[in-house]
Amino acid sequence: MHSLWTKLMGAFVLVILVGTGMVVFLMSQTTANQFELYITQTGQQQAVQLAPVAADYYTRSGSWNGIDAALRNPWGYRMASGNMGNGMVDSDMMMGDMGGWSGHDTNESDMMDDMGIIFSDRILLAQADGTVVVDTAGTLLGGYLQTDDLAKGAPIMAGGQLIGTLIITPLDAPATPAGDFLGAVNRSALFAGVAAGSLALILGSVLFVQMIRPLRRLSTAAQGIAAGDLSQRVQISSHDEISQVSATFNHMAETLQCYAVERRNMIGDIAHDLRTPLSIIQSNLEAMLDGVLPTTPEELTSLHQETLHLNRLITDLRTLSLAEAGQLQLQKQSIEPGSLVQQVSDRMHLSAEEKNITLETDIASDLPPVQADPERLTQVMTNLVDNAIRYNPNGSRVIVAAHPANGHIELSVTDNGPGIAPEDIPHLFERFWRAEKSRNRATGGSGLGLAIVKQLVEAHHGEVQVESQIGNGTRFMVLLPVA
Repeated sequence: MHSLWTKLMGAFVLVILVGTGMVVFLMSQTTANQFELYITQTGQQQAVQLAPVAADYYTRSGSWNGIDAALRNPWGYRMASGNMGNGMVDSDMMMGDMGGWSGHDTNESDMMDDMGIIFSDRILLAQADGTVVVDTAGTLLGGYLQTDDLAKGAPIMAGGQLIGTLIITPLDAPATPAGDFLGAVNRSALFAGVAAGSLALILGSVLFVQMIRPLRRLSTAAQGIAAGDLSQRVQISSHDEISQVSATFNHMAETLQCYAVERRNMIGDIAHDLRTPLSIIQSNLEAMLDGVLPTTPEELTSLHQETLHLNRLITDLRTLSLAEAGQLQLQKQSIEPGSLVQQVSDRMHLSAEEKNITLETDIASDLPPVQADPERLTQVMTNLVDNAIRYNPNGSRVIVAAHPANGHIELSVTDNGPGIAPEDIPHLFERFWRAEKSRNRATGGSGLGLAIVKQLVEAHHGEVQVESQIGNGTRFMVLLPVA
């Protein structure tokens, strides 16, 4: 069970790690991409505002030499360039230029804030051919930018021609605000994943303990059953699938216990029924050998009757075992049920007369044939009639009948005897069970007759039923499908 707990927890931890890792990774990637897009768009907006300064500088000087100072301080450049033209600053031009920088409502405070933003970023300026002429970080001077990189900036136009591209990006420094923001987001995502995973592990541990506890009880009970203690049962405290398994286990254990009791009783019953005739045969033969009992035809006939009883008991046991195992071979053929009932009645007529019991038949006309083994079906009806004669007092009445019944043929044996107690009816078809507890063979038989009846009828795909009331007699019914 510890191995199962380890496997469950291992699988759960693996799922948590994979899930947390995927969430953190996807969240980090999405945040980084969206933040990069935001930075790019912000840089483009700033580059668009600063591009007129670069264009004016290039127009005035005819080159990019010294442009980095103007880009770092566009406010100072505009003030200086306004005085350089004619000694005065054209207020309309100044306001127009400043409107291009910060909007129509620009004031000095807002412009200085924008200057602070620009000063904290990296400024790249590339010529029309992509050559980098300005890099405030100093790493790409003289290099070339690809088209994708140039697309992140703002074009610098002069005289209707493209003279360069201005790009503003955050500085690639460990302590930039952008890096701090992304780091904080990643740490928060990782912390949330670890917290959620820890909580999931705690809840999972509680769940696994609740799952494993009934499995341990089930294992302990199964070990007890294997050791021979069939009284083991599992406590059921819920209604989930494990509880269903436990209930099935309890049913199995109860069935095994019943089978064990039946097996012990059957062995005792067989030993009793075999010992009685064997003891009679042994004692009579020993008496004859000792000369105490004369060897007369009457005594030999008595011994012969005991051997017949032994043979009949062994035959019944074999028939019952084959029928229960589904290995009983039936020689089915089309038979007339009325004729079979009449033959059984004629055969048992003498036994009924010996007990002064009236044996009658009630056979419907034009009965359809049934597919059955005539020998086995005769055995079924003979056992039922023999039971009726054996258990009913002198002067009783027994009726053997055959009638159609809802697509079946009903063969029945009815008596007007004392009836059977309701608590005894469920046990009638058990092996070696007898309502008469003394086990007197003269009144109780071997206890296999009705068990054989049930097995033989079911082998014919039929059904046997019984109805009885104390003081109002008993009725056994055999239902067979019509051929």
